[in-house]
Order: sequence, then C-alpha cells, then structure tokens
Amino acid sequence: MVRTPLTPLERERGRYLGLLLRQARGERSMADVAAAAGISAETLRKIETGRAPTPAFFTVAALAGALGLPMDELARRCAEVTLTPEGEGAAA
Repeated sequence: MVRTPLTPLERERGRYLGLLLRQARGERSMADVAAAAGISAETLRKIETGRAPTPAFFTVAALAGALGLPMDELARRCAEVTLTPEGEGAAA
C-alpha cells in the first residue's frame, strides 16, 4: 500500500493536536500518561512534537481518556486549524 504524502494542512492539524495533548498533560510525566493510555512514551513524544501528525484513532482516544479530554472537543479544535497565506497554521 502506498501512502500519499500529507498536505500542509494535515501536518499542521497534527502539530496542533500534539500541542493540545501536551497542554492537557500539564505537569504529568510523559511516561505516566503514555502508560495510562497503553502506548509508549516515544509514541506520545512523536505525537506531541508533530512527528506523528496522523496517529491512529484508538491512540488518540486512549490519550484523550487518560487526559480527561472529550474527543469531540479535540476533533472540533483540530478541525478549526487553517493555514495562513504564508503556509503557517492558525486556530480559528
């Protein structure tokens, strides 16, 4: 299976998702949150830094549960991300 390259908007939405998750994690350690979600700390690190901009649905759902974030809120906020004419992301 050939995977098509992500668009700049998809990459920016992934970066923003990572930012939202990082903010929700707060002072909790990456290892603690990752363990609660059943994923590796490296996977969480990649998501938070935008290096994994399209994590699997169940990974996002597990992280949202571990962080107490409603999935509909995450989806709504990420859907509001747009690109500026310069190609940089901005949340609406």
